[in-house]
Amino acid sequence: MPNNPSRRSLLQGLGLLGAGAAAGTVLSPAAAYGADDDEQGRQPDPNAPRFTLAVIPDTQYLFDADRGDPAPLRATFQYLVTARARENIVFTAHLGDVVENKAAAELAQAGKVFEILDRQRMPYSVLAGNHDIDDKKDDQRGPSPYLDVFGPARYRKMSTFRGATADGYNTYHIFTAGGRQWLLFALDWRPSAGTLTWVREVLGAHPQLPAILTTHDLASADSNGQARLSGHGQRLWDSLVKEHDQIFLTLNGHYWPPGRTVLRNNAGHDVHVHITNYQDRYYGGSGMARLYHFDLARNTIDVETFSPWILDKDPSRRNELEQQEVELTDPVNQFSVAIDFTKRFAGFAPVPPRGPRPVSQMLVPGTVAYWRFDAVGPDGTPVPEGAQVADLSGRGNHLTRVTLPGSDQTAMRSSAEHHADQPAHGSIFLNGKKQPARGAYLRTADDAALNRLTFASGYTIEAFVKLPADVRATKHAWMSLLCRMGSGQNAGKTGDDPAEPLATLSLSDGMALQWAVFPLNQNGISTNWGHEMRAGEWFHVAVVNDGRNTTMYVNGAKLLRNPSTPGQRPGHQQRAVACRGVPLRPDHRAGLLRLARRHPDRGPAAAGPPVHARLTDDVGHGQEGSLPSRAGTLPDRCPPRTRRTRSPPTLAMEFAPSPDDPWDEDSATDRPESPAVLTIAVYPDRTIVRAFDVLTGKQINEIEVARPEASR
Repeated sequence: MPNNPSRRSLLQGLGLLGAGAAAGTVLSPAAAYGADDDEQGRQPDPNAPRFTLAVIPDTQYLFDADRGDPAPLRATFQYLVTARARENIVFTAHLGDVVENKAAAELAQAGKVFEILDRQRMPYSVLAGNHDIDDKKDDQRGPSPYLDVFGPARYRKMSTFRGATADGYNTYHIFTAGGRQWLLFALDWRPSAGTLTWVREVLGAHPQLPAILTTHDLASADSNGQARLSGHGQRLWDSLVKEHDQIFLTLNGHYWPPGRTVLRNNAGHDVHVHITNYQDRYYGGSGMARLYHFDLARNTIDVETFSPWILDKDPSRRNELEQQEVELTDPVNQFSVAIDFTKRFAGFAPVPPRGPRPVSQMLVPGTVAYWRFDAVGPDGTPVPEGAQVADLSGRGNHLTRVTLPGSDQTAMRSSAEHHADQPAHGSIFLNGKKQPARGAYLRTADDAALNRLTFASGYTIEAFVKLPADVRATKHAWMSLLCRMGSGQNAGKTGDDPAEPLATLSLSDGMALQWAVFPLNQNGISTNWGHEMRAGEWFHVAVVNDGRNTTMYVNGAKLLRNPSTPGQRPGHQQRAVACRGVPLRPDHRAGLLRLARRHPDRGPAAAGPPVHARLTDDVGHGQEGSLPSRAGTLPDRCPPRTRRTRSPPTLAMEFAPSPDDPWDEDSATDRPESPAVLTIAVYPDRTIVRAFDVLTGKQINEIEVARPEASR
């Protein structure tokens, strides 16, 4: 049992991947066993991405004529039974040398201990080590006391047992874990040529199953834990392992000290070779167990080694040697192995890429804007100035490219990159910078229907985004992914910094997601904060408002820092949203964008694959999204943000009321013929008119007029 319980309490599941885009305190016996008594008998979860393979090495000194003690192995098996559900233990493999003298009495005594697993129907395998049989012969040696106890008949009632060689000394097992099947071989101390042929036939009969090979003698290790093949191990490697890509992990005992190495097979793929044996340590190894925690979501195997027998003792009564042996935390015995399982198994079990899905499958009731970038142009080609990205919702909210002065056509390029599970297989690559502002963005037209929506019942915004590897080393803090044009002061807000945009989905200087908005019922900014995003990976972000509260999700997972104060939709006086990247870095790629109306019956995107970017006028909880949007025609900048929320962006837009809209005395925007944008903010005691330069976004003038009625 490790003294770092968190190693075995990692997430049992994970939402969508954003791809494509030390020891603590030793647990007490009560914590180790008692807390899990109610879990005894519960079955492991065959679909959970995290599962455990338990490995038991040489136990021979515990069964050595009249000199042994089976108590340590009993404690180990009892631990596995009680931890079965918690650790999701799907299989247990013994690596041979069960007993010391191959005596029938020793084997019978050991067999009784294994009944602890039998009674709980916990599947396992046992193989013969050199101390269990006549080690001068191969597996054609004939009958033996070992076969009487640990022959194929012992495993026939197990659901994992699939077969054995005619001699009975070799078995194979198939267990289900992580939503797939796994093949495990338990081979004799000296498998014959016929047995190796049998292994090849089994592999051929199950050509898509990853395989683990367990045997007694395959590799030894030096004092630093560096493993190397033994003479017999070299024979197995040359005649079997290296020729079969399915075998990705080998486990053996026999030698000590423990160690590991990585070898390259004929397919050019890694094979992890591990040796584990503790018979040379205190009390014949104290019943040491090694747990291999597979985590398919993290593409990692976490390995730990400990003695449940010692762990179960009262810490105050452990002797000095027991205190040292309760857990082995050196790098040889506690480590993690990184394996990209999908990539490693692709040669024999390829996962076909998911094809693009038609628009009709992605549109749900309430979708008010849906943009996807798979038809923008050939991979790597510039998106032409004025090019249009169609709103596939059928509502006419099309986007048009706008280029900042001084920027070339490569500021926005089409890209074939996309999340592996993205409905549209394409994206746009935005190459921008600031100081001076360079780049390009997409905006809605002046008369887009989206501009007039107010989203009284809520909204959902969704997008796929990928940050470049060097994003933190360059000056692109507080870049905006999506911005609703107009400032807080345009909506009559005086709290925080009224010059901030009405709504913006941005990335901080540390690349943490931020949704900042002026709600209708608040005078200041309400902000949702996410964590810092990893560069070089696609991720899915969803912002969901139910008309009162706003929640942010990343890859379908609800984030922590969501405001609890009820807030309504963004200030309705300025009903425009500019949808574009600002300023987007080289290699910054934006996937699809969608807006949709609220759908309270839908859960977050974690329930299924991520969707493209979209916006909604109600809550889609990460399924669809929609945002009011009317991009104007003049400025190329959002209102500068002076607080820590964002440095001055490189884009902006001017918003003029629709001819059908009534004039609003709280906030208005006028559009002069000169290259400037005027904003008018009416307060109870004064009216402020500000002028902003079109190209720079800087304020160039301000006039404040006191209202006569205020003085009265």
